[in-house]
Amino acid sequence: MRRADPLRFAPVEDMADPLLSVEDLRTHFRTPAGVLRAVDGVSFSLDRGKTLGIVGESGSGKTVLSRSVMGLLSQSSVDRSGRVLFAGHDLTAMGPRELRQVWGTQVSMIFQDPMTALNPVVRIGRQITESLRIRAGLDRAAARQTAVALLASVGIPSPERRLRSYPHELSGGMRQRVMIAIALSCGPKLVLADEPTTGLDVTIQAQILDLLSSEQRERSMAMVLVTHDLGVVAGRTDHIAVMYAGRIVESAPTAVVFRDTKMPYTEALIRSIPKLAAPSHTRLLAIEGRPPSLLDPPEGCAFAPRCPYADDRCHREAPPLREASPGHLYACWNPVGTPAAARAFEANRQAGLPAAVAYARSGVAP
Repeated sequence: MRRADPLRFAPVEDMADPLLSVEDLRTHFRTPAGVLRAVDGVSFSLDRGKTLGIVGESGSGKTVLSRSVMGLLSQSSVDRSGRVLFAGHDLTAMGPRELRQVWGTQVSMIFQDPMTALNPVVRIGRQITESLRIRAGLDRAAARQTAVALLASVGIPSPERRLRSYPHELSGGMRQRVMIAIALSCGPKLVLADEPTTGLDVTIQAQILDLLSSEQRERSMAMVLVTHDLGVVAGRTDHIAVMYAGRIVESAPTAVVFRDTKMPYTEALIRSIPKLAAPSHTRLLAIEGRPPSLLDPPEGCAFAPRCPYADDRCHREAPPLREASPGHLYACWNPVGTPAAARAFEANRQAGLPAAVAYARSGVAP
């Protein structure tokens, strides 16, 4: 049986356009309870060799967005629209056969939980060499040699011996390193890392993130780092996109997000980061309330019910993305630090709105 001709991708250095361009991407799930708008009109771009951090609480649509970009979602109950352009190719227009030529060799993914992503009854060596033989066309000996080198490069001790291990015989940190090795095995130009440090302790978290940054620099890859923790992306990304209720609500270069926050949700995420300089036993500032149901999102701004700066307009009208400065977009009627936000905050505090009261009690209110 003849293998389909591989897609012809232009060399990275010969292309002036962004490596990845997502245009008005919508991913809706048809459920017995109605249509769930997991991703609802997301647009962003990513240049070669750069890192984009996508941040938001659980349920904000981050994981669905990354899987939708790759085309990993089932078509039976999913409606996807918009465009995903990778190196000039429209991934949303490709069928399963064409996408299989892209996965691994051009775009790869590091999944959130390696214990569920790795096959529990197949040895580590086979899981790495399988992609090398199928995607890269290596023979058995060359694939094994490359697998050993990959495990060594991601910090696995005794890599030859570990090729014979099953996933359950490795620690959580080592399993995540194996996932990274598999994702990098065929030299992709773009890696999507979906919560790659979930479930790991702080020390191993830092090691995994440092490893990803090191591999990215060595291989000149672009990377999308998906996480719920703004602290994770603070020093490891070039640009941050904050997601809430299936949409991007603020997008800016990393330094600008922390220096000139506009969206109250972004401010709330920053304030919830533990401060090392804070006295011991300091209570963390949690975000009041819960994210809205994506089956029945609110009419106005989705964050309004939890926002200390919301007024009547926020509850009636959904704000569009507006430009604060070149490259800095935000969706809010009462941006952080403005007189309108201060007036709305005081009115909400006097009315006893939980979010405003919590901010006032914390001592960080405007």
